[in-house]
Amino acid sequence: MSTQSEPGHGQPDPGLSAIMSERRQLINLAYRLLGSLAEAEDAVQEAYARWYAMPRQQQEAIESPGAWLTKVASRICLNLLGSARARRETYVGEWIPEPLPERTEWINGRPGDATVDPADRVTLDESVNMAFLVVLESMTPAERVAFILHDVFRYPFAEIAEITGRTPAACRQLASSARHRIRASQAPATPTAQQAGIIRDFKQAWEAKDIDALIGLLDPDATTIADTGGLATAALRPIEGGEQIAHFLVDIAGRAPSNVTFLERTVNGQPGLVAQQDGVTVTVFAFDIAGDRIKHIWAVRNPEKLRPWTAG
Repeated sequence: MSTQSEPGHGQPDPGLSAIMSERRQLINLAYRLLGSLAEAEDAVQEAYARWYAMPRQQQEAIESPGAWLTKVASRICLNLLGSARARRETYVGEWIPEPLPERTEWINGRPGDATVDPADRVTLDESVNMAFLVVLESMTPAERVAFILHDVFRYPFAEIAEITGRTPAACRQLASSARHRIRASQAPATPTAQQAGIIRDFKQAWEAKDIDALIGLLDPDATTIADTGGLATAALRPIEGGEQIAHFLVDIAGRAPSNVTFLERTVNGQPGLVAQQDGVTVTVFAFDIAGDRIKHIWAVRNPEKLRPWTAG
């Protein structure tokens, strides 16, 4: 986003640096609220557009521009979440939150840009792992906003009430309901090193087309979901059951082109895999591991959701 000094003035806006320094925090918030980096960027862009549409005198009257931007961006995200269900009814196949790479592996996929703006990088922690984001998708927009703002970003319920148009008590109840959903869906945490070992074994078994080894790594009730957006080939419906998934994966391996390689990568802060074809990332795999078994596999193949992974 380009910014300029106020028309008719030769001096730059003295508050510009302070305003733009909020961008990374806003991107982090909007991504967690929306599950989409592209939509998060648009929401933050709109918040800044509203700021710069105000007269300078009105801007200067705002005691905390950062708080103002947060409130506006949150309201924009709340409105987007309200319309998301309708938009996703026309989405081809399953919708999975947009996966993010480790910050050191972040590539900007926007044409004409050599590097990504560091302000667009999302901080990876437990509030962006894929299992967490998928549970957020099951919440109402108000639940999601109240929970993320309070439990993740530590905003008081009085401020959240102003954003959602509800009372502080109602926001407290929304966050509590969301918290219950999160806790009910979470299995005891598996150490990251153990997760990485399981994913490595899974990769090796898949490459070897070893059905028995795959079945041993998958929970009997495991589920695999693919997101293509209609722009790539994949199963349009979830595949359920460890044995069924193992046979499906071996079938895919048997038909995969010889120039496809699988690499261990960090996906939303957790051990994952990517599939590359001629060096271009074509699929990102995120996993949910319970104990020593893989419970869920999310495969994102929609190229529009792989911008940070490849410039191809």
